[in-house]
Amino acid sequence: MKTYDWSRFVTRINVHASAEKLYRCWTTREGIESWFLRLSEYKHPQDGLRDPNEPVQPGDTYRWLWYGWDDDTVEHGAILDCNGKDFFKFSFGKAGDCSVNIHQEEGETIVELVQEHIPTDEQGMHYWHLGCKTGWTFYLANLKSICEGGIDLRNRNLLLKNMVNA
Repeated sequence: MKTYDWSRFVTRINVHASAEKLYRCWTTREGIESWFLRLSEYKHPQDGLRDPNEPVQPGDTYRWLWYGWDDDTVEHGAILDCNGKDFFKFSFGKAGDCSVNIHQEEGETIVELVQEHIPTDEQGMHYWHLGCKTGWTFYLANLKSICEGGIDLRNRNLLLKNMVNA
């Protein structure tokens, strides 16, 4: 039996949307706030905050806040790579790095997220591997929902705790 690799995971979803639209959902403030975050600040190293529809570039940094969490739950990171069409990679704090690949498979547009370099100590395995995979599973389903029908599944009530959608 193969040993389970706690340092990484892959999660995928098919979405009936163009690669261009999906790429913008990840790489612009307006896009990523439509399905994932309540606030995204993408910052250019020299010019300050990017405009809401301006795509990120390698070397940019971000500050992210989520619905269902107060402002103390914040993530800071960096855009490690992106190609302007179907690949986006960012650091994700102590939880490692995430890569998003958008491609065609069997006539469908696939969004594939790989999270890797996850610490393999107890905290890493439970909090970041299991926790992040659970979170990404929900948020990718919400991306699909937003792109295909416009229904936002996120919990916006800060008083509700331990929700799968926040």
